[in-house]
Amino acid sequence: MCGIAGLIYRDGTRNIGGEMTAMLQALKHRGPDSTGFAVYGEPGPNEYIMRFKVAEQEDLGGGTRIHRAIAERKAAVDGVLDEIGVTVLDRDGPTEYANRYRIAFDGDLKALADQVEEIEGTEILSIGNALELIKDLGDAADVSGAYELGGFRGTHGIGHTRMATESDVDIRSAHPYWAYPYNDIAVVHNGQITNYWLMRRQLEREGQRFVSNCDSELLAVYTAVNLEKGMTLEDSLQRSIGEIDGVFTYLITTRNELGMAKDTMAAKPMVLYEADDMVALASEEVAIRAIVPHEIDTTDPYDEEVRVWQA
Repeated sequence: MCGIAGLIYRDGTRNIGGEMTAMLQALKHRGPDSTGFAVYGEPGPNEYIMRFKVAEQEDLGGGTRIHRAIAERKAAVDGVLDEIGVTVLDRDGPTEYANRYRIAFDGDLKALADQVEEIEGTEILSIGNALELIKDLGDAADVSGAYELGGFRGTHGIGHTRMATESDVDIRSAHPYWAYPYNDIAVVHNGQITNYWLMRRQLEREGQRFVSNCDSELLAVYTAVNLEKGMTLEDSLQRSIGEIDGVFTYLITTRNELGMAKDTMAAKPMVLYEADDMVALASEEVAIRAIVPHEIDTTDPYDEEVRVWQA
């Protein structure tokens, strides 16, 4: 089932964290297992935010051994970053197992990500100039509270509430997904991609890397590759309708854009509200009404419809 939501402002920053929390909390009945956010703040010059985890929430019941392993993995990350010339400007650990590093780096993002990912038990959730990807078990209020997202200011964001049907209930299987190792690209998706393995193997032959077995991650990597080849986001979304099989509605974000695409059958729901200063989308209208208190008119995008909005 699952629920997805997106929000973008055209005229500057807002409390994106608080509003995305309200939208996703209104959709928690569509997916109580985990909640995720991809939010876009104001980047500093030559800076990145790296979000990574060194364990799963459920691992914490493993006694002294897991706590020792968490400390060792964090130390190993610090050692790798120092070795490749990354300057850590500040460190924040919203939970024992989740970390947020603000870094200065002018090298190859893929080389950085690959070396960190080689540390056993460590997974990068996102690296971006503006993007911060946060996901964990629980509903939106639980995750937002644990990661202090309620006051996050930014221009746009997307989010997902998950009902696990085909994979484990853990952070690795939660959405959104970052387009590893591309800067500032993330996706949320409701549906199923039936030619996932065929397309994934093709992208892997081209040198792309996947960190999960979730079909939604394919949409992020697919989009990033198209953008790298010079396509616009709208062109990539249009192309995806013809190349990706299955039923899907997905939202994709870049540093300054929010895009939407629906498949030819339009089986997965999406409701759209557009005003002069903002655009909000969600699987159900109740999520939009959670942040827009006055009476509104909404529309349902058509089959094969593609839309892109600029922050």
